[in-house]
Amino acid sequence: MALLGLAIPFDLLKSASVAYIHYLSFMICFGALVYERISLKANPNRKEAISMVIADIIYGIAGVALLISGIYRVLKFGQGSEFYTENPIFWTKIIVFALVGSLSLYPTITYVLWAIPLSKGTLPQVTESLASRLRLIVNVELVGFASIPFLATLMARGVGLV
Repeated sequence: MALLGLAIPFDLLKSASVAYIHYLSFMICFGALVYERISLKANPNRKEAISMVIADIIYGIAGVALLISGIYRVLKFGQGSEFYTENPIFWTKIIVFALVGSLSLYPTITYVLWAIPLSKGTLPQVTESLASRLRLIVNVELVGFASIPFLATLMARGVGLV
């Protein structure tokens, strides 16, 4: 396939595309979390509450794309599945991703519950206590998410392999 006058083998293009989707999905997840963190407050107005619900939907879709593209990278386009599965840094990265994903369930359920009154034309009841709890959870998610690229760079350099 020719791209910008360069002959790029199709397999290389597929591999690069999956890697791009993986990186882009990560950035979108992180951006959505930052948006949620910045926007979280008690008693949001209608526009703010809807924006939070939309940000969480974007976060969820990007998270699924991140997971699927990551699986493809390990199984088809990476350095061979043994490179990953035999590395404890890889499993640490997976555990951090799973913990961040698990932590995101509370905010997601909260935002889904916000959608109910929003669909009826009323505002969700968001106390300062709830907003504070959500901010704490999103802060922890952000720290976890921010550690994943560091773990990935260590793994890519063979740290953890015997």
